[in-house]
Amino acid sequence: MHLDPLAILTAFGLIFLAELPDKTMFASLAMGTRMRPLYVWFGTSTAFIVHVAIAVGAGSLIGLLPDWIVKLISALLFGFGAFMLLRSGGDDEEDDAGGRTVTGFWPVYSTAFMAVFISEWGDLTQITTANLAATNGTWSTAIGSAAALMSVSALALVAGRFIAKRMPLKTVQRIGGLCMAGLAIWSLTEIFVG
Repeated sequence: MHLDPLAILTAFGLIFLAELPDKTMFASLAMGTRMRPLYVWFGTSTAFIVHVAIAVGAGSLIGLLPDWIVKLISALLFGFGAFMLLRSGGDDEEDDAGGRTVTGFWPVYSTAFMAVFISEWGDLTQITTANLAATNGTWSTAIGSAAALMSVSALALVAGRFIAKRMPLKTVQRIGGLCMAGLAIWSLTEIFVG
């Protein structure tokens, strides 16, 4: 098992920026207002870890293809990610679990787990994680991606209201989109230069 610190930081940065303005952050924030935040975090974190494992497995399979095909797929996926982030208008809706308060570890955990597990299928961060795993290594990507997703969930639970009032999420989306566009261009140039 080889861990590349740069690959971990790359995965963390990209996934963090992509997930920050995502509906899952708002779902965590909404659940945290009605349920015990630590229990919500355990549920969302477990769901994120399962999704990272699935995405990294898919990325490992992509990594078996010839190098130029992997780089082309990588460029296309990063380009798609950039398009999705740059085109979104910051109109994420808060997922609302209604006015009912859920208590107890297992009910809160399972509610949070299922909310994230279902909503993250085919999500931009799952696609990006698979893409990074194909090019930057499985374990490094898994660690960076899981840490980013869990951090965003924790951030939403602890300081979500503050961020929503102080930092325009559209700005975060644009920064993430520009980073992904840069990586798409880099991946394309590697096909012709490398």
